[in-house]
Amino acid sequence: MSDRVLPFTKVIAAVIIPFLVTAVVLLYGVPSQTDVLFAWTITPPLSAMFLASAYAGGIWFFAQVLRQSRWHRVARGFPAVIAFASLASAATFLHWDKFHFGHISFVTWVVLYVTTPFLVLAALLLNRRQDSGLPEENDFAIPLRWRVGLAAVGAVSLVTGLVLFIVPQPLVDSWAWQLTPLTARIVGAILTLPGMVNLWMLRDARWSAFRWVFQAQIVSLGFLIGALILARNDLDPSRPVTPVVVGGLVFSLVAYVAFYAWCERGVRRASAG
Repeated sequence: MSDRVLPFTKVIAAVIIPFLVTAVVLLYGVPSQTDVLFAWTITPPLSAMFLASAYAGGIWFFAQVLRQSRWHRVARGFPAVIAFASLASAATFLHWDKFHFGHISFVTWVVLYVTTPFLVLAALLLNRRQDSGLPEENDFAIPLRWRVGLAAVGAVSLVTGLVLFIVPQPLVDSWAWQLTPLTARIVGAILTLPGMVNLWMLRDARWSAFRWVFQAQIVSLGFLIGALILARNDLDPSRPVTPVVVGGLVFSLVAYVAFYAWCERGVRRASAG
């Protein structure tokens, strides 16, 4: 097996990145102007920035798809992208009346979320036989306890995301900031991303299979913490879930950075030995 990223996959990454960059600029840079600049009006700004943070991680991930030569280094991110894009597509049609019909952002949004799940799935299927399952030279084997712990964190995020998506209304009035049924479903779709990545750790112990995907998750979490700071007035301190959400995101960033640094030390030790 060649363990290479096929050209079709790199083309998809190259096409997706400019749209993600544009979305981050709009949603993170001017989150209060989605009523005139984006596919639908997102309120409060923190919800727009939350979505932009996921896109920021996506930029990093697809940049690695372009840069990396080995398929297994990015493969674990593809099921997460498929799940997120599929849920975002479903949310679009469930809340069709909320969108800005005729706006260029609306047309772009619909085209992307109708096609992306199928294109990314095609890339995953075409590349699926490229990974031999063997570790790289001087690779680091992630201990089982870490993999189980991170998979458990991912499972909590995945379940929370699916609940937000399937039955958004009960959580609309109790989330850490104001949500609508549409934004609740989009937030839920975002929360499935780490779950769809981390659960793969139960089957794959190679750090090389998660290193670059974890970089993308850390980028996304960094943007999320920035959003919580910049749009802190959107948080509702009276809601019991607020400290849980905020604390969970902060803890996740610290834990992910610490885990990443620890695994990198393992790689350096393997190289030195």
